[in-house]
Amino acid sequence: MDVRVTSDAEAFERTVFPFLQRDPVLNTLIMSNVHQRAAERLEPEPSYFVSVHDGDVVGAAMRTPGRFVYLGALRADLAEPVADAYAGVLPELAGVTGDRPAAQRFAARWCERRGGRVSESKGTRLHKLTTLTPLPAEAGQARLMRDDEVDLVAAWGKDGFREELRSGYREWADRQLQLGTLWIWATDAEPVSMVGFHRPVFGVCRVGPVYTPPEHRRHGYAGALTGHVSAKILAEGNQACLYTDLSNPTSNKLYHRLGYRSVADFVEMEFSR
Repeated sequence: MDVRVTSDAEAFERTVFPFLQRDPVLNTLIMSNVHQRAAERLEPEPSYFVSVHDGDVVGAAMRTPGRFVYLGALRADLAEPVADAYAGVLPELAGVTGDRPAAQRFAARWCERRGGRVSESKGTRLHKLTTLTPLPAEAGQARLMRDDEVDLVAAWGKDGFREELRSGYREWADRQLQLGTLWIWATDAEPVSMVGFHRPVFGVCRVGPVYTPPEHRRHGYAGALTGHVSAKILAEGNQACLYTDLSNPTSNKLYHRLGYRSVADFVEMEFSR
């Protein structure tokens, strides 16, 4: 077994994508992150990418700046050598995310080597769209985000996705505008909900973020807009997928009504001293 670490996203993409693209929905998060970094060289701090080889590539993981290690659907028996590889390059680590058996074995190995405690902090579910069933809203219609809505979208991103976006909310919002990857649901010209998506990687688009301010909820805006964005993805010949928080039954039911079906569950495990 050969475990390799690199901060070169382009080289990692060439090495592991033939393996990951066998299931581009299951591997959407790692593929989209690596592809974006390979194309744009986004951050001044290094990311650390790990590939596991047994002749061919048999596993992959990533850790981008300020984030948990992401294992995705890594086989559980590969988690400990991957943890050893990260222990060699990272003095500290906040946690790990992935398939439960792999995440548990990674966490146990990390704490064995570095000390500390581990606790489960969040569960997420990956869904794939099968047959789309559009949902109605009480009023309004979908349109792309406009130039004068960067500050509004940044504020919504900060309010709803502080943990995911961390900082740079306006830069993030401006990026969505430039890429044309964020849609607004508007009623009487007033923005009331937003849904973003990621550009396709190997024919898969990941929907998100989805956000409706509290004062505009329970009117069907997010469901209608998610359906609209999903339809656009399908019309361009791509597959649609999304992640949900398992602690939020409302969103899980909503996406099921739209036609999204469960693919896999993942767990976040946080490290503490």
